[in-house]
Amino acid sequence: MSENSHSGNDLSEVKQLGMWASITSLGYIFWLVGGMELVERIAYYGVKASAGLYAKSPVSEGGLGIDLHDYGIIIAVWAMLQTFIPVFTGGISDRVGYKETIFVSTIIKIMGYLMMALFPSFWGFLAGAMLLAAGTGIFKPGIQGTLVLSTRRENTSMAWGIFYQVVNIGGFLGPLVAVHMRQLSWDNVFYACAAIISLNFLFLLAYKEPGKEERVERARKVKSGEIHQEALWKDALHELKKPVVIYYMLVFAGFWFLYNSLFDVLPIHIAEWVDTSIIVTSLFGPEGTSSGILQFWLGLNNEGTKVMPEGMLNLNAGMIMTTCFLVAAFTAKYRITTAMLIGCILSIAAIMLVGVFNAAWMIVLAIAMFSLGEMMISPKKNEFMGNIAPEGKKAMYLGFVMLPQGIGWTLEGYFAPKLYQIYASKEVISRNELVTQGMSQADVDAIPQGEAFMRLVDFTGMEAQQLTHMLYEANNIGMAWYIIAAIGIISAVGIFIYGKWLLQMQRNQQAASA
Repeated sequence: MSENSHSGNDLSEVKQLGMWASITSLGYIFWLVGGMELVERIAYYGVKASAGLYAKSPVSEGGLGIDLHDYGIIIAVWAMLQTFIPVFTGGISDRVGYKETIFVSTIIKIMGYLMMALFPSFWGFLAGAMLLAAGTGIFKPGIQGTLVLSTRRENTSMAWGIFYQVVNIGGFLGPLVAVHMRQLSWDNVFYACAAIISLNFLFLLAYKEPGKEERVERARKVKSGEIHQEALWKDALHELKKPVVIYYMLVFAGFWFLYNSLFDVLPIHIAEWVDTSIIVTSLFGPEGTSSGILQFWLGLNNEGTKVMPEGMLNLNAGMIMTTCFLVAAFTAKYRITTAMLIGCILSIAAIMLVGVFNAAWMIVLAIAMFSLGEMMISPKKNEFMGNIAPEGKKAMYLGFVMLPQGIGWTLEGYFAPKLYQIYASKEVISRNELVTQGMSQADVDAIPQGEAFMRLVDFTGMEAQQLTHMLYEANNIGMAWYIIAAIGIISAVGIFIYGKWLLQMQRNQQAASA
C-alpha cells in the first residue's frame, strides 16, 4: 500500500474539551517536553533578546562594535537556517526518532553559545548564530512532534496554549539572566546560556518517545517493502505543493516580518530613544529602587534607576506567561483563521504606536497590545498545522509552520535593521549632526562604531537627555516603524482572504462526504 493513499488533509475542526478537563487530560510526557522547551528557551532568549544591543555596543564596552547593516546580515542568516532546517528535520524526526534528534540538537546548541563567548567578532558571532540556528531547527520538530502524539484532537487548543505559555516563561527568564550577566561582562551571557541548555540531558534520561512502537513497526514495513516510502525531500515537496500549505506560507510571511522586528529592532529603539527612568520614577519615586529582587524581576539596571530594553520587552513574555491559557480558552470558541486575523490587526496597531510615540508608558502600551495579538495568532499556527497534517506526517507539517516564519523573519532580519539604520539610528544621526555642528568629516569617520552620540554630547556640551530629545524631534524616527506596519497590513488582508477560502473548502469537503 502506498502511504499517499491515506495522506489527505483533514480540514475539519473538532469541538474542544473545557479548560480544566483539557488540562487534566494531559499526560506526563506533555509536561516533560514542556520542561525541555522551557530550559531551551531560557538559554535561547538570553542571547536573542540582547543580540542587537551586543552588536551595536562599542568594542570599548565589550560589544561587537558593528553597524546595524552587519547585524542585519547575521540575523538574516540566523533566521534562514533556523526556520528552513525544520522543513527537512521534521521528516527526519518522524523517521529517526525524537529522542535522538533532541540529543544531537542540544550538543550543537552548546557549541553555538561557546563559539559566541570565545570569538567576540562579526565572524565568531555569525558562526555561533549559525550553530544555534541549526540546533534550534533540529530541536523543534522533535519536541512538537512529541506534543502532537501525546495529545488528542479534543485537547489540542489548550495543549498548544499551555505549551506556548511554557515557551514564554523561558522567554521571560532568559532576558533577565542576560540583563544581569551582561552588566558583569558580555561573555558571561553566553557561558550562562551554555550551562542552562545542558540541563536538557537530565530531562532526556526520563523521556520516553510516544508512538515509538508504531514508528519502529513502520520502519520495518518500509524495509520489507510492505509500505512504499518516498524519498524524504520528495515527500516534503509533495505536501508543500498543496494549495492549503502554499497560500498559508504567503499570507503569514508579512506577519512574521512585523513580529520579529519587535524582538530584533525594538530593544535598540528603546535603548536609543526612550527614557525608561520615567517608569521607575512613577513606580518607586525619583530615587528608584535598591531592592535586588525588584531589579532582577523588572529587568532594571544595577542602580535601580531605569528599565533595561530587555526588561521593557519582557512585558511581552510576562503577559503571555500569565494569561495565554485564558486567551487560548477564549479563542477556542472562534475559527482559527478569525482569531489569527484579529491578532494580526492588534499587532499592526502596536507597531504604529511605537512609530508615533517615544514616551516610555506608550511603549509599554504598545508591547501589551502586541502581546495580546501574538497570543491570538502564534499558538494557533501550530494547532492549525497539527490538525490538517496527514497521519505519519505530524512533525513534517509542524516543520512547515516555520516556512512563513522563515520567509518573514529572514526578510525582516536583513531589511528591518537597515530601515532602522536609514531612518532612526542614533549613531548615524549623531555623525551627521557632528558634521553639521562643524566637526570635519575625517574626524567623524575616525570615531569608533557606537561612540558617536557620546562624542556629540562632549562636542555640544548639552545633556544627553536633552540632546536625545532634540535629535528625536528633528528626525522622522517613526518612518521605519510605519513601513514595517504597512507590510503587516498587506498580510492581514491576505489572512482575511485565506480564511474565507478555507471556509469554502471546508463546506465543499463536508458536502462531498455528506
